[in-house]
Amino acid sequence: MERFAAAARAGFRYVEYQFPYAFGSAADVAARARDAGVQVVLHNLPGGDAAKGDRGIACQPARAGEFREGVERAIEYAKAADCPRLNALAGVAPPGVAPELLFETLVENLRFAARKLEAAGLTLLTEPANRRTIPDFFLCGSRQGIEVIDAAGSANLKLQYDIFHMQIVEGDLARTIERLLPRIGHMQLADVPDRHEPGTGEINFDYLLAHIDRLGYQGWMGCEYIPGGDTVAGLAWAKRYL
Repeated sequence: MERFAAAARAGFRYVEYQFPYAFGSAADVAARARDAGVQVVLHNLPGGDAAKGDRGIACQPARAGEFREGVERAIEYAKAADCPRLNALAGVAPPGVAPELLFETLVENLRFAARKLEAAGLTLLTEPANRRTIPDFFLCGSRQGIEVIDAAGSANLKLQYDIFHMQIVEGDLARTIERLLPRIGHMQLADVPDRHEPGTGEINFDYLLAHIDRLGYQGWMGCEYIPGGDTVAGLAWAKRYL
């Protein structure tokens, strides 16, 4: 909860977080953000138990009821914090379940969540990831992400494009972002291979971020990386963007 004020001290006016549910009530989390003077722009729907290997549950047929209950809980937290968008993580494919059933389950759950969020005035996102970082994650690559979104058939469902994951899965970042820009509702970054801050790996962020600006992207860019050292010192790269 202290990170809201820490982000503000570092120069940020907008924040995202992964899962707020264990840190207090919806009102508690929202109050800490408001007290720090930052606006929440994104968090995830409940994603299961990370300690047990869960990385989302939206593709898992046996947990459809749990997913749908989580949608209501996420809306409560988002509305309290005036957070306009939520991300649904597909999750790890359970062993022995046919890929076709996983796809169908994910599509149905996203369709359900998109409808509920639209009624609440919120936007739903879903995010492909790479299977080196998250083995057996079901939604892998922007092409599959768009296939799922198209199958769900909701205008209230967008792609969350994570530069770190997509560089590992498919590369060709500049052209892919240009092609998918109308479908992207949020972006995140980290350098490759070690998921540290920009400038520590192989991605040319000086070029890429300027390219994204030139394309006219109007959304947010979440700094979803593991600091290589001190968090605040590692934000020197971001000063020009704040």
